[in-house]
Amino acid sequence: MGRSLGNGVSKKLQVKYGSDFSPFIDEIGAIVSAACLAHDLGNPPFGHSGEKAIATYFSEGEGAFLKDSMIVPEWKDIITFEGNANAFRLLTHQFNGRRKGGFVLTYSTLASIAKYPYSSFFASDKKQKFGFFQSEKEDFAQIAKELGMVLLEENKYARHPLVYLVEAADDICYEIMDIEDAHKLKILTTAETKELLMAFVPDKRKERTLETLNIVSDKNEQIAYLRSTVIGLLIDACVDAFVANEEAILKGSFDSSLIKNIPTELKEAYAICEKLSLDRIYKSKDVVDIEIAGYNIIYTLINKLTTAVLYPEKAYSKMLLSRIPDQYQTDSASEYGKVQAVLDYISGMTDIYALDLYQKINGMSLPTL
Repeated sequence: MGRSLGNGVSKKLQVKYGSDFSPFIDEIGAIVSAACLAHDLGNPPFGHSGEKAIATYFSEGEGAFLKDSMIVPEWKDIITFEGNANAFRLLTHQFNGRRKGGFVLTYSTLASIAKYPYSSFFASDKKQKFGFFQSEKEDFAQIAKELGMVLLEENKYARHPLVYLVEAADDICYEIMDIEDAHKLKILTTAETKELLMAFVPDKRKERTLETLNIVSDKNEQIAYLRSTVIGLLIDACVDAFVANEEAILKGSFDSSLIKNIPTELKEAYAICEKLSLDRIYKSKDVVDIEIAGYNIIYTLINKLTTAVLYPEKAYSKMLLSRIPDQYQTDSASEYGKVQAVLDYISGMTDIYALDLYQKINGMSLPTL
């Protein structure tokens, strides 16, 4: 989806400015595609529930005593832990035994991932989002300077233009793919799902869309066809929105998202899906139960592993530390560095891996010998 958005913008810009506008204009699709693939790498197991468990362990749990051992920006990083900032760290940090520069992605790709190009200082209780930790602020500053990103104030930049395309791809996936998934899980009926998706289709295309829909009888295939149709419409609309607002985007004065600047009919259909998702999908019993379980799993892992890195001389700590791969800097000179090592390890886990480790260190399961 990101590649399609990038390619669409590239073609429109070449029409707007001429084919010799830039020798690298055709690379926009590849950059946005790479950024889309990488932007969620920093999310811990169990998504937002995992983020909340990390933040609250330090802000109101057993880890609160560490506050006095860190400077204010470091502490803010920890108590507002954010997957977006963690993705930037994962992609750029030199872990033990690894080469300098992390994944060594291009500056444009790294900047395209930074949906919130500012430090944790600007995070709040209402908007707990930021793009880089204190430990990576110099790296981000170097990228921003090289790319000419507008500095709004200290440690806060205007977005790189291609962020808007990555965000649009995320917005489309998050909403439309989740509607299709909810249908497969029988949270939404086929009739409800068809009605939601058909609302995006303009009147002049409705008859043809319905004709194509009736070619197949499989309900999931029908929904898949409608989903792809809607995604195509939204991609085209977001491409047009980018080109229409290009000047403001380049100046750093565009204070919106592309999905909020699509035609009214599409925007209204999207808003209906958004409200239904909040009411029926994300608050469903199964989703909430997984979030509750995930919170407790991550909270427990942080508690045990943080204790281990802070008191490595203890017998139990030695056993736990032997479980952490050598690439993580558990012997860092500072408490901030030690905590980051734990969070680096935990945030790199899958849900299943985190659950398995939780069960093992709590004696709930044993490996087969």
